[in-house]
Amino acid sequence: MVNIKTTRWDTLDAQQQAQLLARPVSSTDDKLTNTVSQIIDEVKAQGDKALFAFAERFDKVKLDTLVLKQPALQRLASDLPDKVKKAIDCAYQQIFCFHELQKSDDLQVETTKGVFCELRQRPLEKIGLYIPGGTAPLPSTVLMLGIPAKIAQNRQRILCTPPDAQGQINPAIAYAALLCDINEVYLVGGAQAIAAMAYGTDTIDKVDKIFGPGNSFVTMAKQLVSNSNQCVAIDMPAGPSEVLVIGDKNANPAFIAADLLSQAEHGPDSQVLLVSDSATLIEHVNVVIQQQLAQLPRQSIATQALKNGSFILTASLEQSIDVTNAYAPEHLIIQTENASDLVDQLTNASSIFVGAWSPESAGDYASGTNHVLPTYGYSKVLSSLSLADFCKRFTVQTLTADGLSGISTAIMDLAQAEGLQAHSNAVAVRMAALAQQS
Repeated sequence: MVNIKTTRWDTLDAQQQAQLLARPVSSTDDKLTNTVSQIIDEVKAQGDKALFAFAERFDKVKLDTLVLKQPALQRLASDLPDKVKKAIDCAYQQIFCFHELQKSDDLQVETTKGVFCELRQRPLEKIGLYIPGGTAPLPSTVLMLGIPAKIAQNRQRILCTPPDAQGQINPAIAYAALLCDINEVYLVGGAQAIAAMAYGTDTIDKVDKIFGPGNSFVTMAKQLVSNSNQCVAIDMPAGPSEVLVIGDKNANPAFIAADLLSQAEHGPDSQVLLVSDSATLIEHVNVVIQQQLAQLPRQSIATQALKNGSFILTASLEQSIDVTNAYAPEHLIIQTENASDLVDQLTNASSIFVGAWSPESAGDYASGTNHVLPTYGYSKVLSSLSLADFCKRFTVQTLTADGLSGISTAIMDLAQAEGLQAHSNAVAVRMAALAQQS
């Protein structure tokens, strides 16, 4: 039995409040960093040879090829039960609908007569998608990454996922990849997959940006390659999954318990919080969560995660909002009376679920929003994954002679104020040329 401790928020000083909202310590020790660095170095030096060796070492399979070609994908997908195909189809339509609406037109404005400024958007050329395998393969993540990539029309879309003992992948991942028109699928997992996409091998092309979740080795690899000189970007910093629920006396304890456990079963380092101004609600949730926990196949994982959990009793709903904004959760669920009225007051959350009938699971799978989200407090400064992450933006400016004349004095005076005479001269020579023409 796991009894989550209840803490009264207003009995704590500022330091104690900060400690209560602290995340579990991230596994970024020297041993992990050194191990992942060695894997990356081996892939850089040996390429495909290292990838085959790592597959044998970590995935316990001797591969003949790293490539999973379209016919093999189609054979795997055909083995998927119809009900799972229908579920993936439903999720695909929902996610596609929401992300297609995120397309934006190029912008142009004449800032002053004869000075035209534009903002243009183009898809990234080459992207790499990482999809975990193991005990919880994630076809939903294929959709969350593959659909915006398809809409953005990235020219090359690479997917890496670890092979099973037979040198294959989960049929659901294969089916989702086909739906998303993924160009290339490779049987490579772990930190070695990130290294392969970052540096390239004889088989796998180097990409411009890497997307997708993973374990601590994958997360560390993404951080290391993004800090290298390879000009490869990553989607966002990643940490353990987390959820915070705001509840009041009217909330349903069974709903809240289920929502907390849905995050707790992700992994032992996940974090769940309930923030409420009702002591009665907290007591009821604590009882129901034990009942639901006993029925879960991943009970041991969820139990470990609940040890990182907190139930916070506040003096008011307003204080609950303050606590939530301070924590900046990845997932935020509002189960209060008039829940939608709170949304405008909640400034720090990656994805918000409003009302009793909006479980976090909906966003994970089929409501349409993206489930790739910043964690570990990054919700204060970063956004959930969107179509924009698969594109780049650049500006264009076109000035007529009259347009440059109109702002020439401002340009030259500012350049000289900064001590950059050559900048000033670039305008001065043009003004001189204009003067000679008149």
